[in-house]
Amino acid sequence: MKILFYALRPFDELQYCEPNREKYGIDYKWTEEVPTPENLQLAEGCDAVSTNPCEVRPEYLEAFAKMGVKYLPCRSIGYDHIPLDAAKRLGLRVSHSHYPPEGVANYTIMLMLMATRKMNQIMVRAAAQDYSLPGKMGHDLSSCTVGVIGTGKIGSTVIRHLSGFGCKILAYDLYPSDAVRPYAEYVSLNELYARSDVITLHLNATPENHHLINAEAITRMKDGVLLVNTARGTLIDSESLLQGLESGKIGGAGLDVVEDENGICYYNRCGEALPNRELNLLRSYPNVILSPHTAFYTDVNVASMVQSAFEAVADFAAGRSNPCEVHL
Repeated sequence: MKILFYALRPFDELQYCEPNREKYGIDYKWTEEVPTPENLQLAEGCDAVSTNPCEVRPEYLEAFAKMGVKYLPCRSIGYDHIPLDAAKRLGLRVSHSHYPPEGVANYTIMLMLMATRKMNQIMVRAAAQDYSLPGKMGHDLSSCTVGVIGTGKIGSTVIRHLSGFGCKILAYDLYPSDAVRPYAEYVSLNELYARSDVITLHLNATPENHHLINAEAITRMKDGVLLVNTARGTLIDSESLLQGLESGKIGGAGLDVVEDENGICYYNRCGEALPNRELNLLRSYPNVILSPHTAFYTDVNVASMVQSAFEAVADFAAGRSNPCEVHL
């Protein structure tokens, strides 16, 4: 069995490939390039093609299938960049990666702290040697009610770690977890919107969750609510977010993900006009903290993402089930 890694980063991911080749007995080849019509032939002789979040068109999958590719192990927890209908039609199997939840969970809490304490404004003004106080007064997270939407591995870890701050925690999930109940109160989504000073999202990108935070949802929230998103950009309707910020209904945001970020995040776009109007507008708000989809980015998580690709293909070759396989 052999994997082709697209968009493999030589400065961090590559070091984990050889140890996993030896561990799982799966060969590999790699390129720094994302899939394009010009480089699809690299998949010749490979049984699996692994990508991180980048553009993967249905016609790419058709070409891979004709070359004998059978498996698509994503090096990311999200897999919404894969055209799943095409994968199912072509008989291609898909998996996502796994990694410990602590990295993203702690990053989420960091964004909460930065948003509540107006760190964006403090740091920008300090860089210009403005050390005055007006406009910098924030809120103590301990006095806030935090609403956590989605209590899977990452959401539940956020709740457990956040409990040490002494804040009131509300939770919403279609499938409540008994492990969360000692730390948070499960409520309806409408009640969470109405009571929360800070709302953080921890959901997969699905058709049902698309634009969960839209204009109607925002009207049900507290005035001045802070929104935090380290999950998927499509959970928030960017236009509704901008309108909420402009009106003051939304008091600020800490965003590690935004809509239509593919082709921007993970690339050096210095000096270029970014092809994302909403992102450009969000960057102009002093009460919006933006980071380029880096909540996952720790040494432990990168190692786990590479390993999970090898692991999924090894399980496929051996006829074993893999808990990270996507059910098409």
